Amino acid sequence: MDTPRGQDRPSRIIIIGGGIGGLALAQGLKRAGLGDVTVYERDESAAGRMQGYRLRISPEGERALRDCLPPRAQDLLTATANERHEQGLAAYDERLEPQWAPQFDDPRGDAPDKVDAVDRVTLRRILLAGLDDVVRFGRRFTRWERAGDRIVAHFADGGSDTCDVLVAADGANSQVRAQVRPDYRAVDLGVRAILSRTPRAKAIEAGLPETLRDRFVNVTGSNGLRLALMPMVFRTEPRPAAEKLWPGLEFDAAEDYYMSVFSVHRDILGLDDDTFFAMTGRELCDLVLDRTSGWHPDLRGVFAHAEPEETYPLALRATMPVEPWDTVNVVPLGDAVHTMPPTGGVGANTALRDAVSLCRALTSAARGERSLADAVAGYQREMVGYATEATEMSLKIAKWSMRKIDINETNLSQA
Repeated sequence: MDTPRGQDRPSRIIIIGGGIGGLALAQGLKRAGLGDVTVYERDESAAGRMQGYRLRISPEGERALRDCLPPRAQDLLTATANERHEQGLAAYDERLEPQWAPQFDDPRGDAPDKVDAVDRVTLRRILLAGLDDVVRFGRRFTRWERAGDRIVAHFADGGSDTCDVLVAADGANSQVRAQVRPDYRAVDLGVRAILSRTPRAKAIEAGLPETLRDRFVNVTGSNGLRLALMPMVFRTEPRPAAEKLWPGLEFDAAEDYYMSVFSVHRDILGLDDDTFFAMTGRELCDLVLDRTSGWHPDLRGVFAHAEPEETYPLALRATMPVEPWDTVNVVPLGDAVHTMPPTGGVGANTALRDAVSLCRALTSAARGERSLADAVAGYQREMVGYATEATEMSLKIAKWSMRKIDINETNLSQA
């Protein structure tokens, strides 16, 4: 292992990437009293790119958020979470005939303050709260180099910064990882997805049945197409919640909605990737309407009212096996080290677990309780264990939901 000769008590930490995992880590380090932390994010602002829509929060993910966030941010998280109506997952075919679905136990039960799903944009704003002096937007990372025991991060604008620990929280296309493992390639699972959002009021007006309105619904078509439909019903809309709990914290207006994920294997899709990923939101919506023309009319209303400007293409990929890095003070977090399908929100929740685990490791090293090398090695051993389990779970969910696609079954079993 490439071990730096000094800096066992890191005082300066740089996080590359201001997504969920990177910001949770920054919040945790700040709460622990490690003040010399900077997050570099390539987006120009918090609204710089599509962050996704509804996100399921697992018990482990909620625990990590509460460990990292200050108390009033936790209160805001609880206030703006999804209003839980009915537990479990419902499965149907395209004619809305009930099908078998797996059941998942939640140890939180019906706890009134449970956070089982959130709006991603709202979550990112909460994670940014109080970090105005920490996050630097509009800074695109390009490369890193060693300078003795320290790391120098370089950026596209010609600037640089030096730290004791560089955290790679820059996602599945990590530029930090590109230097650590230049030959790394995530496994393409062959599944292509279309993410979209439909205002809840319009979907209900268009005829969405009451039994489908307030729970996670999976629809699998006989032609190999699959729809996951997830409601986001705010307990309290973010703007008035912030006015009460964190005055001065700004949120855009929000409304209840359904997140929809339309999935199909690329061979059944019948479009090459260049064509598919070049499609506009309107073209993607029209593609879904065309491919589901024979589905139950009560489902068609969800597609018909989807917002084209909030519709995006996606490829499902996974990291197998998950492996630690041997760079000691260049440390991976989230999709940079364990890319996985977005099914069930498993990837984001695993990144949150990374954040709290790495926060504890870096805090212990900064306090002199153990060496930096030991702290990072311990974090990576723990991370590889739970991230491997999470990737396997994510693949199992994907295999179940795409079970009528024979070629996809083959790809996933080989993966």
